[in-house]
Amino acid sequence: MRGILSNGIVSIKIEEGSKRPIALHEKSKFGKIESDFLHLSLIEACYLCEKGRLNIYEDDVECSVGYLMDLLKEMEVYAKYLVFRDLKDRGYVIKTGFKYGSEFRLYDRGSGPGMGHSDYLVNIISETYDINARDFASYVRVSHGVNKKLLLAIVDEDFDITYYNIEWTRP
Repeated sequence: MRGILSNGIVSIKIEEGSKRPIALHEKSKFGKIESDFLHLSLIEACYLCEKGRLNIYEDDVECSVGYLMDLLKEMEVYAKYLVFRDLKDRGYVIKTGFKYGSEFRLYDRGSGPGMGHSDYLVNIISETYDINARDFASYVRVSHGVNKKLLLAIVDEDFDITYYNIEWTRP
């Protein structure tokens, strides 16, 4: 498949009779369909490019995976990409968690938006980030308030990821 990169979004034209972009959205829950296009975030597109499922072009020049990763680093979302890739490789369906103040919502394999509720909210922080107690409490409070578990992804300087499952408990 061919995608066009513009303004941080990769768009795939849905040609008549072309089922691959639609299947990518309906089966694997990638992107958003609008008109005749499947629009992917740069993170989703980079993942698909890295897996050999998408060729991405910018100004008619094919983008390498290295170029896309450099863009993610410039946008300061490289750690977010690493967490996305790791969770996707583990079989989760991943959607944005923006309305919950999180990076992602996670669904178990075979589930997704419209088929049930997400199980987790994912917040990503750097190992060197000094999180204050109020921010941490707000992450926990929001996840508990919407009946989800909080998965805290800590990314270290070597880009290794450690996950912590944070749950609300009453003493």
